[in-house]
Amino acid sequence: MSRVKGFASRAIHHAYEPMENEGALTPPLHLTSTFVFDTAEAGGEMFAGEREGHIYSRISNPTLDLLERRIAALEGAEAGLALSSGMGAITATFWTLVSPGDEIIVDETLYGCTFAYMRHGLAKFGITISHVDMTNPENLRSAISDKTRVVYFETPANPNMRLVDIARISEIAHESGAIVVVDNTYATSYLTRPIEMGADIVLHSATKYLGGHGDVVAGLVVGRAEQITEIRLVGMKDMTGAVMAPFNALLILRGLKTLALRMDRHCSSAQQVAEWLEAHAAVSKVYYPGLESYEQHDLAKRQMAQPGGMIAFELEGGLQTGIDMMNGLKMIQRAVSLGDAETLIQHPASMTHSTYTPEERAAHGISDGLVRLSVGLEDVDDILGDLVQAMPEKPTAAAA
Repeated sequence: MSRVKGFASRAIHHAYEPMENEGALTPPLHLTSTFVFDTAEAGGEMFAGEREGHIYSRISNPTLDLLERRIAALEGAEAGLALSSGMGAITATFWTLVSPGDEIIVDETLYGCTFAYMRHGLAKFGITISHVDMTNPENLRSAISDKTRVVYFETPANPNMRLVDIARISEIAHESGAIVVVDNTYATSYLTRPIEMGADIVLHSATKYLGGHGDVVAGLVVGRAEQITEIRLVGMKDMTGAVMAPFNALLILRGLKTLALRMDRHCSSAQQVAEWLEAHAAVSKVYYPGLESYEQHDLAKRQMAQPGGMIAFELEGGLQTGIDMMNGLKMIQRAVSLGDAETLIQHPASMTHSTYTPEERAAHGISDGLVRLSVGLEDVDDILGDLVQAMPEKPTAAAA
């Protein structure tokens, strides 16, 4: 029996043979909207689902097919689906899974656009959205009902780094017949594989770490083949049209080749930055799974291969001190998104999570003073040096 290849080898080689493509080391880019049928009968069989093949690039494309096979292999799933953005992946999935009268139970903390879609989008169509603090799995047991169709969460959560016990939540959800959907964008399949822990469907904003270079917007979904086919033909093809372009698929395939190397560097540097922040007099709190002071550190060690490249922290002076610090940075870039080669910093309350009202942010654990840092691939001494010169040396008078 041949040994299953390691993660990095699968990320580079899975599902592609150069000699089947005229020896091309890099997979070809299939820039075509439609595909020719050998016979009229063959075309009819493809439309009926009786024969494999490509019909139209809104449904499938060979370049996307390779990416879908590769991400499924990395996540330990049966099948994958490539979409035009992370939000395309989320909306196509939920429009497929739920109907009016159903309930979705979600964690207390969600990415701002996901929160807006759930609360201000799906809710308008008669779907109940219930927020539960899933850091305690028993809260889900108390909340779940026979109307609960989906249990959804991010881990780590954007932006405050909350973790959710994937295995325990999946066990409780499945007892009631609910589908478990996990956003794995922060961790990536290199650090966490939710399907191996019991989840049913995993989503990614491939814009982030999977692409890794800040030059593409894309989304991915993986799960059981039957579910992914339904999301492809209903949520993507008919309801959202959130189709990934072949060139974008090629960029994500390129990014996957270096994912393991990049994540090792992101995690190593983030650990050093988090430890430095925790020791700084002007920092009141650091949220990073690799710190022993982090409340869910034990869960992080069980569930994540490494703690990741994302850090959230608060300064003693609150919001204005954070703004002053961000404006004083010289190398670190003030920008949303994450997982790029560049270190990026942003203020969730006024940027990525501004879709929440102030009251909603307070209720969902997103303080006005919270700062989100995506630690990049620069020399860590340069990242720290930029923080050193921008950080207030001591708590401000207002904080005192």
